[in-house]
Amino acid sequence: MQAKTVVVKLGTSVLTGGSQFLNRAHMVELVRQCAELKKQGYNLVLVSSGAIAAGREQLGHPNLVKSMATKQLLAAVGQSHLIQVWESLFAIYDLKIGQMLLTRADLEDRERFLNARDTMNALIAHHIIPVVNENDAVSITEIKVGDNDNLSALVGILCGADKLLLLTDQPGLFTADPRNNPKAELIREVTTIDKTLRKIAGGSGTTLGTGGMATKLQAADIARRAGIEVIIAAGSAKNVILESVSSSPCGTRFWPIAGSLENRKRWILAGPAASGDVTIDDGAVNALQSKGSSLLAKGVVGVNGHFARGEVARIVTQSGQLVAKGLVRYSSDDLTQIKGMHSKAIGEVLGHDYGSEVIHRDDLVMMQD
Repeated sequence: MQAKTVVVKLGTSVLTGGSQFLNRAHMVELVRQCAELKKQGYNLVLVSSGAIAAGREQLGHPNLVKSMATKQLLAAVGQSHLIQVWESLFAIYDLKIGQMLLTRADLEDRERFLNARDTMNALIAHHIIPVVNENDAVSITEIKVGDNDNLSALVGILCGADKLLLLTDQPGLFTADPRNNPKAELIREVTTIDKTLRKIAGGSGTTLGTGGMATKLQAADIARRAGIEVIIAAGSAKNVILESVSSSPCGTRFWPIAGSLENRKRWILAGPAASGDVTIDDGAVNALQSKGSSLLAKGVVGVNGHFARGEVARIVTQSGQLVAKGLVRYSSDDLTQIKGMHSKAIGEVLGHDYGSEVIHRDDLVMMQD
């Protein structure tokens, strides 16, 4: 039987314990649990935040001007420092690690996506633990994944993970913010992510901050659609990594929606950011959700944004609700001309015809439970 793969994402707050320094005592405890998990036969991938914090520590916490260049400077210094710390700690248990630095560009391009997947799987096959982070030293806004929560979900898709463990400074997802609501209760299990749950998590501008519960909820939603079980738990909880593979893990567990997607749909889900929106009518929504149909031009009522043939677009309802993501067979300009039309009229209107489907079912990933 093939070994199961667990992706463990460690937030900066977990690695520093809220201080200005890397908490090596806690880091070695996390490594101990990882080593035990490896001994039990699991494959392991680490997504580690903390490069900028490690850079500040390495430079003695200098008073630098706040800018993108400063963040990239700290990341450049901290990335090498952080990986050295991880290397020394895993060496205690005779475990080897390999660093992988990714940007969204590595995931958007199909060939680069496959190359990254092959590299990660090769490391795992040779019993080397991949330690992944976003390449903050060179990333700009246009090519950033944005946060390591969502990066860890994409990494889970890359390596075909069975489980994603998001470790943070919170015990899990609560019915309200437990820091200002004493009646807040921990949500133990989630089978559906709806508007109520998203409202509970809040936005990245809340007191939980960027990389807070909102981004963890986004990451959980992406991962579970690829058949990955997700757990949000406190990094300080006793044996939290080991408990994640038990029948009763601590924190909040998100059940996967279905079995793993085929590789092409995994790439659609993980890689390219959507270039625009295709608005569809209620009949098309029903056909996609209930009948497993492809999207036809007749069901399209609106086009927003600019996209070329072969790019990823969001499929939304007339009220703006996200239904699916998919690879379009017609550009936004073409689709604007043929929306609402019968498939037989496409060639007459455009002078060319790429088929009756605007998005074929094989190129479509549903985004609703």
